[in-house]
Amino acid sequence: MLSTKPIYDYLVIGGGSGGLASARRASGIHGAKVALIEAQHRLGGTCVNVGCVPKKVMWNAASVAEALRDAKHYGFGDQEPVKFNWELMKEKRDAYVKRLNGIYERNLGNDKVEHIQGFASFVNENTVRVQTSESESMEVQAKKILIATGGHPLIPDIPGAHYGIDSDGFFDLEHQPKRVAVIGTGYIGVELAGIFNTLGTQTTVFSRTKQILRNFDPIIKDNLLKEMQSVGVNFAFDAKVNALVRENESGPITIQYESDGTPETLEVDAVVWAVGRLPNIKKLNLESANVQLTEKGYIVADAYQNTTQENVYALGDACGVAELTPVAIAAGRKLSDRLFGGEQFKESRLEYENIPTVVFSHPTAGTIGYTEPEAREKFGTENVKTYTSKFTNMYFSMLEHKEPTAYKLVCAGADEKVVGVHILGRGSDEILQGFGVAVRMGATKANFDSCVAIHPTAAEELVTMR
Repeated sequence: MLSTKPIYDYLVIGGGSGGLASARRASGIHGAKVALIEAQHRLGGTCVNVGCVPKKVMWNAASVAEALRDAKHYGFGDQEPVKFNWELMKEKRDAYVKRLNGIYERNLGNDKVEHIQGFASFVNENTVRVQTSESESMEVQAKKILIATGGHPLIPDIPGAHYGIDSDGFFDLEHQPKRVAVIGTGYIGVELAGIFNTLGTQTTVFSRTKQILRNFDPIIKDNLLKEMQSVGVNFAFDAKVNALVRENESGPITIQYESDGTPETLEVDAVVWAVGRLPNIKKLNLESANVQLTEKGYIVADAYQNTTQENVYALGDACGVAELTPVAIAAGRKLSDRLFGGEQFKESRLEYENIPTVVFSHPTAGTIGYTEPEAREKFGTENVKTYTSKFTNMYFSMLEHKEPTAYKLVCAGADEKVVGVHILGRGSDEILQGFGVAVRMGATKANFDSCVAIHPTAAEELVTMR
């Protein structure tokens, strides 16, 4: 049965961070008549349900494990190792996420956004069909439509791939595996490997190359790799995974792979695929709305989030540009300001330059701006100067293991404008936010130097480099 809904000013497809932010801004601040369609039975998208939020909870748990091991070095006695209760942590984490789902639902209601649950597909550029059940559907019309459907993990097409889980499946694990293989060395793979290893799982990371975090500055990826190896993470470099083999559903998994061309096998209890993500756009019937895709299969969108069809917009992971939750939120809000906020917001858009981001590894890493290789290519080697500092955070002065801290400033031009900040070490996740503001404001090395250091801290190194 097909039913129809009234015409909305704004229809948002996708109840993740970007879609929610844009819908609430349009309705709650600017008074537009807004509806939001979400296919899943819970709001929040990847970040809230199977991404940033539950990942940070698990990172926190791993950090507590580190602190417990460090305690004896600070005079708290040589205690027996405390056993980590994965099952309890999962129960509490899931309950926390469920509470957040409810908060998002209430916030939509508070901002008078109508929530429609179902799968959306375009009929034309102004009409969307929503399949609300196997036998029920409705058509929704809107003057303007936003596609904010997010993305999903990629599973490679190899024999036995289904024996592995993706990053979403990590949060479904009922029990902690004793042995795990993480396939992939982007930030998701590195983060999950760090959590597993720190909580006591024997962890092996598979890399297609000899490095991790390929697009990060060498001061981060090189030092983090060495640190991960020093705390017991195993690596298979130049590795090509050919197949996963399992004799029975509850038995171990054998990874058949080549390392530097040599056939190898590894037996583990779980395999996590972290080899990339794809946009959630396959079933949207975008051709009916004249929305075009890039060669890589993402939605074409300009700096103002306009697609190739007038009054149809796209943002977030569906576009494949700066795939970060805060980016989608900021882009969504600025888009709604531009569409419904009047003349003062007519040029409102997110500036995609100098976006800070953090890897919740062990230790954490943060980056904003150009890497050193990128800066030398952009500005010319003769116009780039870098300042670096590698040291041991005072926290580790009492410990036998000396976790590294490594910082780099990338400066360009005669005035030494800071065009890149790259930091690795304890507290980097919190340190970077403030320095991100400085970079966004166009700070120079002299501006950094003019700031009085806060002592004793790790962050003071960023304003005392010579």
